[in-house]
Amino acid sequence: MDDRTRPHDAHHEHHHDHHVHGEARDAATPVKADKPYIDPVCGMKVAANPEKTIEHDGASYHFCSAKCMDTFRANPQAYIAPAPVAHPEPVPEGTIYTCPMHPEIRQPTPGNCPKCGMTLEPVMPALDEEENPELTDFRQRFWWTLPLTILTVIIAMFGHKLMHGGLPAQSWIEFVIASPVVVWAAWPFYVRWLASLKNRSPNMWTLIGTGVGAAYAYSVAATIAPDLFPSVYAAEGRIGVYYEAAAVIVSLTLLGQILELKARSQTSAAIKALLGLAPKTARRINSDGSEEDVPLTHVHIGDTLRVRPGEKVPVDGAVLEGESAVDESMLTGEPVPVTKRADDKLIGATINTSGSLIMRAEKVGSQTMLSQIVQMVANAQRSRAPMQRLADVVAGYFVVVVVGIALLTLVVWGLFGGQSGWLFGFLNAVAVLIIACPCALGLATPMSIMAATGRAATQGVLFRDAAAIEGMRKIDTLIVDKTGTLTEGKPAFDRVVAALGYRDEDVLQIAASIDQGSEHPLAHAIVDEARRRGIALDKPDTFESSSGIGVRGMVAGRRIALGNTALMDTEKVDWRMLVKQAETLRNEGASVMYLAADGKLVGLIAVSDPVKTTTPEALRVLKEAGLRVVMATGDGVTTAKSVAKRLGIDEVHGEVKPQDKLVLVERLQKEGKVVAMAGDGINDAPALAKANVGIAMGTGTDVAINSAHVTLVKGDLRAIARARNLSVETVRNMRQNLGFAFVYNALGIPLAAGLLYPFTGQLLSPIVAALAMSLSSVSVIANALRLRGTKE
Repeated sequence: MDDRTRPHDAHHEHHHDHHVHGEARDAATPVKADKPYIDPVCGMKVAANPEKTIEHDGASYHFCSAKCMDTFRANPQAYIAPAPVAHPEPVPEGTIYTCPMHPEIRQPTPGNCPKCGMTLEPVMPALDEEENPELTDFRQRFWWTLPLTILTVIIAMFGHKLMHGGLPAQSWIEFVIASPVVVWAAWPFYVRWLASLKNRSPNMWTLIGTGVGAAYAYSVAATIAPDLFPSVYAAEGRIGVYYEAAAVIVSLTLLGQILELKARSQTSAAIKALLGLAPKTARRINSDGSEEDVPLTHVHIGDTLRVRPGEKVPVDGAVLEGESAVDESMLTGEPVPVTKRADDKLIGATINTSGSLIMRAEKVGSQTMLSQIVQMVANAQRSRAPMQRLADVVAGYFVVVVVGIALLTLVVWGLFGGQSGWLFGFLNAVAVLIIACPCALGLATPMSIMAATGRAATQGVLFRDAAAIEGMRKIDTLIVDKTGTLTEGKPAFDRVVAALGYRDEDVLQIAASIDQGSEHPLAHAIVDEARRRGIALDKPDTFESSSGIGVRGMVAGRRIALGNTALMDTEKVDWRMLVKQAETLRNEGASVMYLAADGKLVGLIAVSDPVKTTTPEALRVLKEAGLRVVMATGDGVTTAKSVAKRLGIDEVHGEVKPQDKLVLVERLQKEGKVVAMAGDGINDAPALAKANVGIAMGTGTDVAINSAHVTLVKGDLRAIARARNLSVETVRNMRQNLGFAFVYNALGIPLAAGLLYPFTGQLLSPIVAALAMSLSSVSVIANALRLRGTKE
């Protein structure tokens, strides 16, 4: 039997503890009068109200309603955060901004990354957020100065023909026209250039600021004091100036930044799409039977809601009345609407297609699956892929090396380039500074990760971080739990076999009484059957969960044990008198539990758990992909083998405890296997954490989900194949981006330095270098965005 004995209170406590770690502390800590408190139960922001305030352990907790107050009062520890020493660094209130290339940079205000100078982005994009202010600013600078740039280029190229005899004044005319471009339009570049020097963090803006500044400063000096320059620098009656090069570099850099910012904004499209799924209101049924539409933020746990045909399910909950087909494709990737009846679970933001439903709200605010999906996607998008390490090492030395190459270019050309050597050296040095683009290296993997995680979320797959995406493609062995993973996880009562001297009703009454303390699906099936038969149940005096083997406790003064043979052996109960009946039931695929009272066998109970309709197809696809599939279950060996035979699984481990699953993972890893573990229960958590890739069913427990690297929202094993395919595509995309960035710089920098001049007689203009630099980052982002169209 799988572990089916996690107490309801423990589950409840863990779930909320996970939800309100940071918020509960806010609720108990005095804040400024103009800022709201946080309700520790539902997470809503509330104003201080003496009638809705509870004092607990010297702290004040504020609530949005009496219902939340009562919930908190019943079990305060479930909603109080642990001691600060065990909690991560607190995050400032409000929007947090981070760098796409350096996710460790986090601050509460917009700005630029102190490491790379890149514009910081909100960690969690808002659905109705305005256009990036930097994009607006750069667009204005670009369009206002573009005519001046074009005019500067025209005068530089044709001025000697347009102004007969007025050539000396041409430099001054170019100075006047180009200065607004090079000074005002490029001002953000210089700010970042200076910041890179102050922070001792050379980056792209170090190169651009140095290159543009050098070209402009040289030109200004040649305009104001031409007599200081050797006559060899003179051409057509004046010292050559490079205002047009500086202006064009600025305009092209602005254009590149505009294209890059637009492209980067598309990587958050998946999160915005998810945020857009949430309805704004819910129809609440009041205690007097009246109905009203209320804002979604006013819905509380336990509220009764009506979902009419065509409406979105407002929050997570369960059906109380009605029957309807619900479209869950937007969150699970499952294209076929799912029929929902009484007691079936509903996911917020899914669409009720036909009939009317009355539901009970069970999770609201940040507890809902939609909120957790959005948070997981945001966290994964901001994580760093292991493949990025090489690029990080290179980028750390990149700018320093480029500046060295630029200086070397200047000196070599100056010494060996003839009369115009220093002039050519200067132009080539500027071209080297401009064409080098560390952003292409820095963006190579983050853009791929952001696009891939967004795409995966629409297919019902949630990656915890970039490492999970990168590692998924390497798995060659998959260990699967049975209950809730291969099967529905919604067992149905099968039959009772009573030992000599007991009636079937006696066995069911004792088993259901002890199982009232368990939330495992097998326990629910037994308790529901007893209540359906009208059997009166006794309240357990004590209850103990023996993970993976069953439950124990005191009921009506008797010591009760309900579980598999391992538990019976522990209790020294002779279970062999019913072994034939048990084997017959197991051969039929049922889970069998022995029941003992005061050390004597009372009988056994069989519960059947149907295989998910999608499981055979999923296993076929996984085997075709070359994966070795292993079943490891707490169920009896015979039951496990029966299910495995039907599904074509050759390797089966039955009656395993949580530590046995962990040992199995370790053994396979020692054999050189790359192991993925798929499960949904608390007993799977150790193995999920140890596996190379832990895969949790989204329909399972919080402990399993929090221990896993990948979560399948629908609990459909077919999503493993989708996740693996996406992993392959993402890694290929990252390699393409890194390869492009390395090759681009490996070819571009020598070309800009003039190494091909002896063979071609051509030099790379700084203008062409600026165009290539601007397009490099854009091309990397565009390639990453292709992942958004990856097929399943």
